[in-house]
Amino acid sequence: MNADFTKEELAFQHEVRNFLESEFPADIRDKVDRNIRLSKEDIVRWQKILNRQGWMAPNWPEEYGGTGWTPTQKYIFNQEMGRIGAPEPVAFGVKMVAPVILAYGSEAQKQRFLPDILESNVWWCQGYSEPNAGSDLASLKTTAVRDGDHYVVNGTKTWNTLGQYADWIFCLVRTDNTAKKQEGISFLLIDMASPGIKVNPIVLMDGSPEVNEVVFDNVRVPIENLIGEENKGWTYAKVLLTHERTNIARVPYTKRRVNELKSAAASRADGSGGSLADDPSFASKVAELEIDLLALEYAELRTLAAVTVGKAPGPESSILKIVGTEVAQKADELFLEVADYDALPFVPEQFEAGFTGAALGDGYLASTALDYFNHRKVSIYGGSNEIQKNIICKAVLGL
Repeated sequence: MNADFTKEELAFQHEVRNFLESEFPADIRDKVDRNIRLSKEDIVRWQKILNRQGWMAPNWPEEYGGTGWTPTQKYIFNQEMGRIGAPEPVAFGVKMVAPVILAYGSEAQKQRFLPDILESNVWWCQGYSEPNAGSDLASLKTTAVRDGDHYVVNGTKTWNTLGQYADWIFCLVRTDNTAKKQEGISFLLIDMASPGIKVNPIVLMDGSPEVNEVVFDNVRVPIENLIGEENKGWTYAKVLLTHERTNIARVPYTKRRVNELKSAAASRADGSGGSLADDPSFASKVAELEIDLLALEYAELRTLAAVTVGKAPGPESSILKIVGTEVAQKADELFLEVADYDALPFVPEQFEAGFTGAALGDGYLASTALDYFNHRKVSIYGGSNEIQKNIICKAVLGL
């Protein structure tokens, strides 16, 4: 694979870099640099800036607001976003439900839902996992029973990320209890303001309600909110999941973290008069991490090239998901090694906007334990890594 940029691609890189330097809001950038949690308003404001530039949805068709970029341009854009720490658009709308609507939705559904996703007027969340249906998602129990021109939905979804902000939720629901479990599932779009929906926060170890439980009690959903055909939702869900797993790799984000790791190691004494970065054992671990990350990056580029010519990600999305999450967790473990005792103090408030007290720990190393524990989940969500290995065995190895 040729990784050299052409003159035109270098000019595009310069354009993206200049845009980010001038338009990425300084207050949001400061929060990112200090590991302060971004608010919904921060995220939406930044996404609207991207949309005004026409860069909100690089993977969408141009007629619906996509950029028409080449794979290399998308790669450059992602790299520059990661370099400066600009947050990617929230995936649930633009990268997850939108591809399903584009592929399987009616023209009326495209006209109704896609503009608001593009303009960040509507916040979407995901309704897949249930209390007893996670990795075995096809065992889901939430039902949607036809009643005239509506479905009546009952059940519970869990591990719903940022659902407290959501205006709409895309859900897998069971519409046929007599068919094989994968064949009785439908894909519904549900207004979160509908009567009968209750959102229960699930507070994480860091004190934040990042995920939620969503309960549906006789929620009436118009039949026009069904995507595609009834009982074909499992097919649509698999397309969405391949996009989600590809996004989880997050190579630019991990590259930024590795650079921070190397900088932190260079400033930490190793007990013998040098820095931790000079320690051969530690340097070897960092080199191994960078090699793994480079291999992941090239695999992601091949997938990006396939998506650009209209192909949905295949089993390679499972490979990206496994390796991407494992590389990210290796980086967390090395951060813990660098932080040492500075990883122990934890004041949750210091990661919230408006905190005026004394932050504990050594700068951003104070969030090391927070990141470590939070990122344990990445090898589970989007389909656990064990399940991804099963998919690879079946789809690639034929086992």
